[in-house]
Amino acid sequence: QLQLVESGGGLVQPGGSLRLSCAASGFTLGYSAIGWFRQAPGKEREGVSCISYRSDSTNYADSVKGRFTISRDNAKKTVYLQMNSLKPEDTAVYYCAAFGSRLCYTDYEGVDYWGKGTLVTVSS
Repeated sequence: QLQLVESGGGLVQPGGSLRLSCAASGFTLGYSAIGWFRQAPGKEREGVSCISYRSDSTNYADSVKGRFTISRDNAKKTVYLQMNSLKPEDTAVYYCAAFGSRLCYTDYEGVDYWGKGTLVTVSS
């Protein structure tokens, strides 16, 4: 059974850091671009970052550039999102997703599989 399972969310103070993980099972992670999305209360889900299947290309939303870093370890079937200098506006449920493409596109369209999400709360 194909699954994407996020972990690493939690409560952190403004300026703090978290590292999210997305573990894949049931399919070959290395064949897909993987993205991170988030949905804040009362807002639509938005694309945050994407990494191509060979890690040679990454995208970031303007709101997280310079603060978030996406990476992947295909041997471990895991994708990571390192989040630094967190702000209250980063509070959201974060989802990882596997695209049908091996490459990233700025429209974040073409998701084949979604994880169930992990909650990140940035608050003092």
